[in-house]
Parts: sequence; structure tokens; C-alpha cells
Amino acid sequence: MRLCIDGNEAAARVAHRLSEVAAIYPITPASPMGELADAWSAEGRPNLWGTVPEVIEMQSEAGAAAVLHGALQRGALATTFTASQGLLLMIPSMFKIAGELLPCVMHVAARAIATHALSIFGDHSDVMAARTTGFAMLASSSVQEAHDLALVAHAATLRTRVPFLHFFDGFRTSHEIHSIEILSDDDLRAIMSEDMILAHRARRLSPDRPVLRGTAQNPDVFFQSREASNPFYAEVPQIVAECFRRLAERTGRTYQLVDYVGPPNAERVLVLMGSGVGAACEVVERLSAAGERVGIVIPRLFRPFPVAAFVDALPRTTRAIAVLDRTKEPGSAGEPLYQDVLTACMEQSAAGARVGIPRIIGGRYGLGSKEFTPGMVKAVFDELDREKPRNHFTIGIHDDVSNTSLPWDREFRTEGPGVRAVSFGLGSDGSVGAAKSSVKIIGEQTGLFAQGYFVYDSKKSGAVTVSHLRFGPAPIRSTYQIELAELVACHHESFLSRIDVLGRAAPRARFLLNSPELPADVWDRLPGRVQRTIREKELELWVVDANRVAREVGLAGRINTVMQPCFFALCGVLPREQALSAIRQSIEKAYAKRGGTIVERNLAAVDRALGALQRVEVPTDGALRTDEPAWIPETAPEFVRRVTARLLAGEGDLLPVSALPVAALFRRAPRASRSGCSPSRFPFGIRRSVSTAASALSRVPTPRCA
Repeated sequence: MRLCIDGNEAAARVAHRLSEVAAIYPITPASPMGELADAWSAEGRPNLWGTVPEVIEMQSEAGAAAVLHGALQRGALATTFTASQGLLLMIPSMFKIAGELLPCVMHVAARAIATHALSIFGDHSDVMAARTTGFAMLASSSVQEAHDLALVAHAATLRTRVPFLHFFDGFRTSHEIHSIEILSDDDLRAIMSEDMILAHRARRLSPDRPVLRGTAQNPDVFFQSREASNPFYAEVPQIVAECFRRLAERTGRTYQLVDYVGPPNAERVLVLMGSGVGAACEVVERLSAAGERVGIVIPRLFRPFPVAAFVDALPRTTRAIAVLDRTKEPGSAGEPLYQDVLTACMEQSAAGARVGIPRIIGGRYGLGSKEFTPGMVKAVFDELDREKPRNHFTIGIHDDVSNTSLPWDREFRTEGPGVRAVSFGLGSDGSVGAAKSSVKIIGEQTGLFAQGYFVYDSKKSGAVTVSHLRFGPAPIRSTYQIELAELVACHHESFLSRIDVLGRAAPRARFLLNSPELPADVWDRLPGRVQRTIREKELELWVVDANRVAREVGLAGRINTVMQPCFFALCGVLPREQALSAIRQSIEKAYAKRGGTIVERNLAAVDRALGALQRVEVPTDGALRTDEPAWIPETAPEFVRRVTARLLAGEGDLLPVSALPVAALFRRAPRASRSGCSPSRFPFGIRRSVSTAASALSRVPTPRCA
């Protein structure tokens, strides 16, 4: 059965069916996993063995980990969901759980740890901080893998007695909606081992079989006891591989401990985990078709690191390897995956399993959900082709301070055929909900594959949201934002004055604008740069007064059920009547709990929407507007005009490293008359930082909107 769900639900669907206890505490972006498990248990949805899992919400992640530990001691099948600082709060209990060989699974929507600043977005810094706990670690790179590898983790932990941490990228995978094949209960039963469940039960604490646990040990025996668990970890790779094999027999989807994608004679190889795999695979296919000898190695099992399997996955022709880590470990000789790859190649070469060691370089990418595009992947392959490739590089930023960054071609694209749409909305106006509904309708009611990814602001409600939707005849692996869309929708006209909404529009695309203006007046009210873009790209301009329609039906401020029918009418993926019927069914299902009145109002909005949709004739000649007011005044401080304005315009990705203050210290420059300080009295290094920042600001171009 194919459904359109996100990565959080994909993992939670398996975890809930294979658990008796779920200890939870919400943290972005892992919260939906716990919320779904709680909702399913509240409605009485049973697990695989016919009992309803007990979901326990604690007051912190440390408490959730303690509940998990206690549940395991009494022989329960238990799980939890977390991310970032929440995972760090669980680390003390994780050491105990692993040390006592208690099988369980933690599902982690990997997220950046707060360092110089808080980030709710995704990278691998949290899971890498937990890699010494003794938990085995499985990495998923897509929504389908989050579903499949969740099952493998639950099955393997019982067979090995080693607890598992199953992780996937926060937001990029956790919140991405994708068409996937759902595992049935029979699939789960075929992979799970009833004998191992009974063995876990037999080890529980019981007054009938008293044992001593949690002792304190002196130097005479602690070391020996610590080494006694080695055989259990040694068996993990073999058992995980066996679970992969059994999953393939049931579903036809094959996974290896370490997968390889590319020609067998590749010379340049990329190594990475997580959602970046999708973009890398697209590039490998494109470059290989052009005759380039490139490939990608994908570790699925990260702990225990499968040394032999990794080296076996490398083509014998490999001469250069680039290892990409989605984390930064300041002061280390290299990031975690890079160090593991170096160790694996060195050990296997010393053991005679491989003659010679390829050149190995490491780099960082994607911190805090920074985009990782095909152009960036190609730039890394190009670097490997140099006689002396740069080590410890960064990709995806412009580092003009340490000069670690690689340049990349922003025009290099690898997307396959299909329909791409981008919509700009406001948090809490229903735009994201409508986009999610559209993805599910198309993915589940057509033969097309569907993907939806949603860019949120940290402020969430009231901030700009951007929905990226893809539909196509083949599986979609483009795990990056849409750069050229056939349909662009702007749900709030005010965005046009400060955001480059049409920067993602493909030539001759359709532009849907929510505007209160009459169609005859819309063109003259558009900002000059928007008018220019529409002419240059030959865009079709369509308008609808969604706010008026929403008010008339009693849904003031909720424009989603007005914009959604207009989206379907312009994207052409479904016949109009079929799309309207599907939208009505979706509304009845989504709003049934809110009462008949709300359902009727939303249905009325759908019925009126297309009547309010009109095309605006774009004049082919005539002057463009030049009277655009500067929304950042020229009297604003230099930093505001050069940096803050670009952030507000959605152009923060273009800022270089030198434009941002060290340690994220934003403050007014000191005045000698107030502080009595002079530059010569600044602490060591501050004076240079101030002058460097000032020099950097002078090089940052003034934003177009100013």
C-alpha cells in the first residue's frame, strides 16, 4: 500500500506497532513522533500483539530516558523519540542501557545542538555527540528508509541485545512528505523474532529470579567487565545484514550495511549519510552517463562501524575519497565519519585486504539545515579531480575568513521530468496544511510520485513559510529545495516588496497571486522588479482575492481552502472535477472533529474559489514602476543595511562568513565617552575581529530591496 506521509510518521508507524511502552517529551523536530504515538494509543490502536502501547509523557527528556530504562528492566518492549539537546539529556541513561545490554530503539530526528546560537534545524551534531554511548546507530536518508530501517532497528536490537539509535535528518526527512510503500503487520511479523522477545522477557527483573544489577566496581574488575560485551557488538553487523536480507525478501527493497551507487570502475568516490544521499545519487547518475568515473558510498550502519563492509563497498579503482560530515567538531583532527573512513582504510590495508590507500579528504556541509544541492555535490567531485585537493573543506557557504569553502555552480541541475510548484505563505494561515493535503491527494489518487518539503522560520506562527512540491512519474530523490518551478504561488501580496518570490519561477511558469486588487489594476500595483521578472520570464499572471472569499464564507484569515483549488486548476496534475472532489473529501476528513459548520464553510470556500480566479493580461511594452520605497531606510545602521536587510529579504545564504559576528555577539559599537574604553584596551583578538567585520560589511552588496 502506498501512502504519502512524512519521515516522523514513517518511523512512528513502526515504533508504535512494535512497542509496549513509549516514553516521550516533545522537542522540535521529533515532536510529531511522540504526538502520533500518543494519539494512536488514546484512540485504542493496538500494537502487533494486540495490546495498546502505554505512552508516558515526562517533564524532560532525562525523565523520558529514565522511564525507558525502567521499562526495559521489567522486560517491556520500549522506545522513545528525541533530538538535539533532548538527546544529550538522555546520554547518562543511554550509557547505562547500553552497558546493561538492554534492547530498545531511540528514533532521532537529527538536529543541530545549540552552540553559538540556537538552531531548531537539522544536522548530525546531536547523534555524533552520542556515538560513544554504546548504542548501535542506523542512518536513514529518505522517508522510505526511515520506515524500513525503523523495523530493522527494532528487530536487530532484540537479536543483538545492543540498543539502537535510528536517526534521519531533522526537517529535511522528518517533515518531508513522500510517497512510500507501507509495511504491513505481516511484514513486521516476518522480520521480528518471537523467540528473542521471550528471551528479553526472561531477563526482566523479577522476585522469582533475583539478580544483582547496577553494582559499583573497583579497579580490579571494572575493565574486564567492560570488555565482556565485545562479542555482542561483534555480531551486530552480521545480524543487521540478515535483517536487511529478510526485509528485501518481503518487500523487494534492498539495503546493505554499506551501499554503493555508481559504476564499478569509479575513481572518485563520495562518502556521506543522511538526506544528502538523494542529491548525490542524482549527480552520480548524471556524471556517470557523461563518462565520468564517480560513485557514492552510503554507510547505513554507523555504529559499530562495519570496517570490512565499508572497504568492500569501495571500487578497487578508487583513487580519491571525499568524506562529508554534517557536523562540526572544533579542535578535532577531523569530523567523525571522516575519522572512521581513515581508520577503516588504514586497518584493512595493514591487514592486506586492500593494496594501498586512496587519497582521503574530509569536508563539512549542511549545518543547521543549510541546503545541499547537486551543484555542491559536483563541486566536491571536481575538487577530488585536482592534483592536490583541499582537505577539511566546507561546501554550501562562502568562507572568506578561514578560506575553507569550495565554489560551486549554482546553475548545475539534475532534476528529472515532472511538475514543480512553490508557494509562499504565512505561518498559521493554513498554507502549509493545504500544501500537505495537495501532496497526499496527488500521491495517493494518481499514479504519480509526490514529494512535499516545507521551509519554516524559527518563529513559526506569523513568519514566512515556503512549500516545495514535486510530482512525477518516477521516484523522487531530489532532497533539496526547488530552484525552477512551473507554478509559483504567493499567498500574501506584501511579500513581493521584500522577498524575491519569482526568483524560483521557471521561464513561462504560472504565477498565482492572492491580491485584493481588481484584475485590471493588479499590474500597476506590482513592484517594478516583479513586473520586470514577469516580462523577462514570460510568466502567466493569475490572481484571486482569497481573503475576500474567506471572509464571505466565515473563514477570515484562513485562505488555504481558497488557494488549494486554484493551485490544482493551474498545475494541471489532476482533472478539475477530480481535484475538487478530492479536496472536498480531504476537508470533510480534516475538519469533521470541529463540527459541521466549519466543514460547510470550508466546502463553500472551495466552491467559490475557481470563480474568483482570473488571469491578468501582462502588457508586453510600457514603462515599469520605479517608485518603490526603500523598506530599509538609508539612515539605518550599516550592519542593518548590509546584513539584517538581506536576512529579512531571504538572502542570508548569500552572506559570507566575515559578515557575521564571532560567537554571534550582536551589540552596539562601544562609545569612548560612555565606556571609557579605547580600541587599544580591547582584549586580545577583539580589535582584529572588529576591523575584519567592518571590512567584510563594506564588501557585502547592498540588498536589492533597499
